[in-house]
Amino acid sequence: MDDLIPENSRGISECPEVPCARDVDTGRMSPARRVPRWLFALVGVLLTVGIVVAATWSINVPYFALAPGPANDVTDFVEVPEPMAGTGDLFFLTVTLKEVNLIEYLAAMLNGEVDLSARESIRPAGVTSEELRLQNLSLMEQSKRNAVFVALSQLGYDVTFEGTGALVTGVVEGSAADGVLEVHDLIVGVNGVVVEFQTDAVDLIGGFLPGDVISISIDRPVNDLFERLEFDVMLGTFIMIDENGNEINDIDRGMLGVLLGNGPTDIVFPIDVTIDSQNIGGPSAGMMFTLEIMNQLTSEDITQGRRIAGTGTIDQAGRIGPIGGVRQKVFGAIDAGAEYVLVPGENVLEALEAAGGDVKIIQVDTIGDALVFLETLPIG
Repeated sequence: MDDLIPENSRGISECPEVPCARDVDTGRMSPARRVPRWLFALVGVLLTVGIVVAATWSINVPYFALAPGPANDVTDFVEVPEPMAGTGDLFFLTVTLKEVNLIEYLAAMLNGEVDLSARESIRPAGVTSEELRLQNLSLMEQSKRNAVFVALSQLGYDVTFEGTGALVTGVVEGSAADGVLEVHDLIVGVNGVVVEFQTDAVDLIGGFLPGDVISISIDRPVNDLFERLEFDVMLGTFIMIDENGNEINDIDRGMLGVLLGNGPTDIVFPIDVTIDSQNIGGPSAGMMFTLEIMNQLTSEDITQGRRIAGTGTIDQAGRIGPIGGVRQKVFGAIDAGAEYVLVPGENVLEALEAAGGDVKIIQVDTIGDALVFLETLPIG
């Protein structure tokens, strides 16, 4: 009987078509593991994508992306003496603003809550990012002052103004002031009497005759500071122009020969209201700051226990002005669970489109409109 001979001893390979490897335990030959071709392809694709992303990430495009920012509870920003407690919530709405690169630009185009705006419309040519930031912070400061003024005025507090002087906006050639006073000088006194406003200077100077010498105190801007100067000036004859364009000399009234406006004005508030806007810039929280101040200073909860968001600038007359990024702000209000969003009239159509029935949009053009709406709300 023939002995059995292993197949491989006859010169036949156990793995004739692929490379073999010997098992260290059994000594048998077995096919070596081959790396799948698709894995090489996947690695190649990933490397290519990585290279493309790295190359395009540094490519900036001339656009800003506007995305929804947080809805801020105004209570956390406003502080008044002995605040009244309310059960509702007032929110002011924000937008995040970011210059984008090419990848971020493409991502923004695919996001329905993000809008792209040309760089020039946000940051004009020649304006740096830091200058833009400081400008927005300045707008916020003015907005806060307006909000305090309107809120306290609405509540019947006695708000007063303190002027810093009469601002020289023009000098009449050949007049008594020519060569003595300059544009941007601030007249702060006449014959030792303090001048706060333009009307003070006009009344004081108008009481003298041509040829009278008066003493004028001014603050002159020098390298971002003011230098106090004193001048003795002989008044000329006051010149009027009648309805026919004829020049008439008023011999009973002296003339200095300047055009005047009011210098910077300080508002004196009867109570201490603090608004900590943190690092948020822009004027669009003005309306909501106003409502929050009023809510904290009154015994009744003007929110009627509701969650109310809003956006809009405010001036000292109580007018509410349009804002940017209203779509993103409406999305932020929806995320915060607001029931109503107060928006200026010029932004209503865009706000309604963004709301899509998920939140109620209320048009307000004055602080009075906002208060009337709040008074009609059912208690929440």
